[in-house]
Amino acid sequence: MNLFRPKSHDGLEHSHTSTAIERRLEQGPDHNYLKDFIYGAVDGAVTTFAIVAGVAGAGLSVGVVIILGVANLIADGFSMAVSNFLGTRAEQQLIEQARIMEEEHIDKVPEGEKEEIRQIYAAKGFKDKDLERVVEVITSDRKVWVDTMLQDELGLSLNPCSPWRASITTFFAFILIGAIPLGSYLLQWFSPESVSNPFLVSAVLTGMAFFIVGALKSLFVGQGWLIAGAETLLVGGVAASMAYYIGKFLRTFIDVI
Repeated sequence: MNLFRPKSHDGLEHSHTSTAIERRLEQGPDHNYLKDFIYGAVDGAVTTFAIVAGVAGAGLSVGVVIILGVANLIADGFSMAVSNFLGTRAEQQLIEQARIMEEEHIDKVPEGEKEEIRQIYAAKGFKDKDLERVVEVITSDRKVWVDTMLQDELGLSLNPCSPWRASITTFFAFILIGAIPLGSYLLQWFSPESVSNPFLVSAVLTGMAFFIVGALKSLFVGQGWLIAGAETLLVGGVAASMAYYIGKFLRTFIDVI
């Protein structure tokens, strides 16, 4: 579903009643973790297929593909989740530190901070008495004053995403999509006659995974599903192709040794 798809006229009226608006504002923004899912899904497929392509290009065995692929899934998936957690947590800490800083500035140079509010709202088109009234109202409430500085001066969000949800979403997507390139090799390992060319099957499945991830993204961002799928497929395909040909190049050194 498109999060920004226009509602019907009746739906718009219902969501813009006084009660509905008050309830929505009290709840705050509903965070979307699509970015974290796409990030984990694409990276999981690219890095795992890079292992598959690199090993296949080097002409190594199915067992090596599985061992390196599974190790990559666990280690890289965890690493990405931790990195996303720390990055999102750092964003929270930045906001907390900025709030402390603005509190100190208000205590030490209140007139200077009022002037910042004045210039911020002058840039928004307020003038004369209206401008002074806005400054007076905002600076009369310390929390509103600080929140305004965080948003309009520093460009920070007052409600950052949850580090735990962001990291879990990334890890889940990485494991889910990253396991796809290994499917044909695992099948051949357990049933050698079932897959004659596991690399070809892996490449096709990975390409399909890239396309599907991009197409699913289109449901949320309003982009055409064909374009979104092709875009993700192109980016992933370039990375996978690089890994394959690098593996083939390195194979010459293995043959020499």
